Amino acid sequence: MRRSNLPAELNRFVGRTAEEAALTALLETSRLVTVVGVGGVGKTRLALRAAAGAQKRYGEGVGLAELAPLRDPDLVAYALVEALGLTDHTPRAPREVLLEHLAERRMLLVVDGFEHLVESCAALVRELLARAPGLTVLAVGRRPLRVAGEAVFPLAPMDEADAVALLAERAAEAGAPEFAGTGAVMASEPGAAAVRELCRRLDGIPLALELAAGRLPLLSVEQMLHRLDDRFRLLADGERGALPRHQTLRTAIGWSHELCTPEERLLWARLSVFAGPFDLEAVEYVCGGRELPPERVLDHLGGLLAQSLVSREDTPAGPSYRLLDTVAAYGAEWLAALGDTERMRRRHRDWYMGLATWCELEWFSPRQAEVAARTDVALPNLRAALDVCLELPEDAHLAQHLAGTLWFAWVGCGRLSEGRHWLERALALESGHEEARLKALWVLGYVAVLQGDGTAAVAALHECGERARSSRNALAEAYATHRMGCLALLSDDLPRAESLIGRALDSYRELGELNSNVLMGQVEMAMARAFRGDLEGAAAICREVREVCEERGELWTRAYALYVLAFSAWTRGAYGEARELLTECVSINHTFRDLVGLVLAIELLALVTVSEGDPAEAALLQGAVVPVWDTVGIRLFGSAAFDGPRALCAQRAAEALGAEAFDVAVQEGRRLPLDAVVERALAGRRDPAIGGAADATAPRPFRTARSTAVPGTRKPAGSPTGKGGEAAG
Repeated sequence: MRRSNLPAELNRFVGRTAEEAALTALLETSRLVTVVGVGGVGKTRLALRAAAGAQKRYGEGVGLAELAPLRDPDLVAYALVEALGLTDHTPRAPREVLLEHLAERRMLLVVDGFEHLVESCAALVRELLARAPGLTVLAVGRRPLRVAGEAVFPLAPMDEADAVALLAERAAEAGAPEFAGTGAVMASEPGAAAVRELCRRLDGIPLALELAAGRLPLLSVEQMLHRLDDRFRLLADGERGALPRHQTLRTAIGWSHELCTPEERLLWARLSVFAGPFDLEAVEYVCGGRELPPERVLDHLGGLLAQSLVSREDTPAGPSYRLLDTVAAYGAEWLAALGDTERMRRRHRDWYMGLATWCELEWFSPRQAEVAARTDVALPNLRAALDVCLELPEDAHLAQHLAGTLWFAWVGCGRLSEGRHWLERALALESGHEEARLKALWVLGYVAVLQGDGTAAVAALHECGERARSSRNALAEAYATHRMGCLALLSDDLPRAESLIGRALDSYRELGELNSNVLMGQVEMAMARAFRGDLEGAAAICREVREVCEERGELWTRAYALYVLAFSAWTRGAYGEARELLTECVSINHTFRDLVGLVLAIELLALVTVSEGDPAEAALLQGAVVPVWDTVGIRLFGSAAFDGPRALCAQRAAEALGAEAFDVAVQEGRRLPLDAVVERALAGRRDPAIGGAADATAPRPFRTARSTAVPGTRKPAGSPTGKGGEAAG
């Protein structure tokens, strides 16, 4: 199963076939190809079409990393990790994650819009190519990367035929009467000649052609030629030093700007503060005001959309809009000329701080999956907001507040490494706002716990606890205590885990705190009890958590409660019930990119499978999650409790199959992509005739380090675990 995050609709217009063929051929002989050209010439479209056509040659598929919205050079590696769909929960730098993932894979990576980050991008690409022999990089920018072995592919403007075809298609889509149906303007030689002349005047630059097409419903081709002549003469004196084609594009954009209404021009300028896609609500808040009443923003946005200055795209979070980079840069110049850049950046920051606050609240609601999708789409703008918060010392508290508020994005949606990056940057500043700092501290401690970095976790949580007690912030102290309990749980110090988590839960009840974190604390308490032998008590807690989750529509914590309940069902020999619970658990964790929850559920599913009498499938499932363990932190703790189901399943499957057949099945599983493993797990048992009664060997007593079996109880042969995005914690 090949991975691809290329847009579903790369380009409706079919043209540039010769360039596409040449670029595709170059990709066959060069491991680094950089498409260069002026803004608006169609570099990205051509590169994506070539990548889509070539992706069958790459066993691991194609990844697209869009770097244009980034401002921080340190985020280049994070953007590439995101493009490849990697979720890493260890403290490793994203560069190391990329190197390990790509080392033995055959893959094409498209890196778009790198020119403002050329040094950091070039250094990373150089190292990736040196360490990953199966990697090919297709870069897209206005200048070369200047890395050894780079093949530069200069992209010229369109030839006359393609330019005319593009203009005609876009004009027809815009509703230009002369281009409707068979295209009346093209039926006569004078009309066709005028169209060719317009394309020539616009130098065959696709963006300029599309901007012109957006005006053809209002102006004839002849009128447009006359107005462009005036515009070219006007600019010729003032921009003698500009490259001709760059001047042409600026002319086309500037002319489009002049033809906009004053309100559309103002909206265009204000839209330039967005990074990546944005939705209508964000535009109404950020760009609205006395000159642009929010209720009129949609009309003005529609005007820009009709002129191809703004594009619309469908995202998992709903319809979004985007300014092309060149158009955004022009708008930013006008915003600066108005002296309004900083105010608009602050309004942008305030909107996304509000969005983060709303998402944190709605995370504990039936809209949890919607929150995850919306956060994913908003990530470039959230990064931009964090950058603004970190620029001024007086805004340090805002950086700490925003980085802490986004805990659900770091922990629940599989972005621990990036979350730690922002949290550490924010906490390096002295804000003078204790509440904001305390939240950032316990979230940093939480992230470090889940990454397996006990030293950093203890440092952050100890500081949080001490400062919380000094400032009498009982809630922050409860969170710090809770996360210290998580660390103890992952370290197999079960009595301490039960004590600390119990204290935190008592505080939450006294303070009236109820959210996903609190419910996860209850699941973690259940885990500690299950590991110590009280499986019935653990199941009772998780049944209660499950009920609350169902009432509130909470899914993330529910998945971990289901895991514990599935383990309980397995110990009773109720394999069908255990499989049903684990199927839902796998589905939820896969949706939220929670790798720890996912692999633990699959490992327990493998144990259920071998108990049902299918050791080969069980061994395959075990092998499939082995590569994923390298990206999570649990094993750094050496936890015998969390490793229990895997060890027992491996023992049983190897005994049933023999060592050689077991190894073959494991290796087969290791070759499966994770999506294919999930699909296999969700498909259920392959043989409905396999029995569901308890087998003669299940369950066995299981003891962890530092724990003692409770008299009169049987120790579970494995263990539940938990923590969104990571380990149980």
